[in-house]
Amino acid sequence: MKLEPREALLASDYKMILTVVEAEGLAGRGAFHVAADDAVPPFADGALAATLVLVGNTGPGMWTTFSASEEAADGAPDALDRWSRRVVSRLAHALGGVAHFPFGGPPWLPFIRWAQRAGPVHPSPIGPLVHPDFGLWHAYRGAIAFRERLDLPPRDDRASPCESCADRPCLSSCPVGAFSASGYDVDGCVAHITGPGGASCLGAGCLARHACPIGRNASYSASQAAFHMRAFLAARPRETKPG
Repeated sequence: MKLEPREALLASDYKMILTVVEAEGLAGRGAFHVAADDAVPPFADGALAATLVLVGNTGPGMWTTFSASEEAADGAPDALDRWSRRVVSRLAHALGGVAHFPFGGPPWLPFIRWAQRAGPVHPSPIGPLVHPDFGLWHAYRGAIAFRERLDLPPRDDRASPCESCADRPCLSSCPVGAFSASGYDVDGCVAHITGPGGASCLGAGCLARHACPIGRNASYSASQAAFHMRAFLAARPRETKPG
């Protein structure tokens, strides 16, 4: 989809922005009116952002588009981050905004805080944000800041589904008990998935994530889950990025 700058048409219409985002294989992940303490970077001319729209994926919808991209085929590192930067930057330019990303730091932008401002996501017992519909099968690939105060729908204030989940199978499904009240044992997790017993985790994705009963119909395909597991391992020698 070829996009040209159409600020007057698109930047004033939140629904139109979502339509353009979805045409690129991404999903709108909510939006909010920026407050002084949200740490959204100013524009190059010093102007402050008035609205921030988050974009990413819910379920496997992004995977087909990304898999057909030049970044996915070129064999270079950080394929998904590079694709996200290219696509979201182009979207931001066409919509009259500026793109921001959860990678590329330090310094790191507060995407977890922004996500919680934009929609009904909450920290899960194993760490990643959980959504009432998509469970743990969603992500944020970028955000677009606008100078305009866009008309936004009412905020979705649903509570965390974890509050009513008595069994919390995510905490008991890891083969090596990497998730506990004391936190996430990253080294233990890596040792397992790179060892002889870790083939199921490495090939189909984190078993604790799969154990969550929320959003199972949105779970990633085996190829997408395996891609993320390989990317997780490849990033280990580098400075860890925030969730």
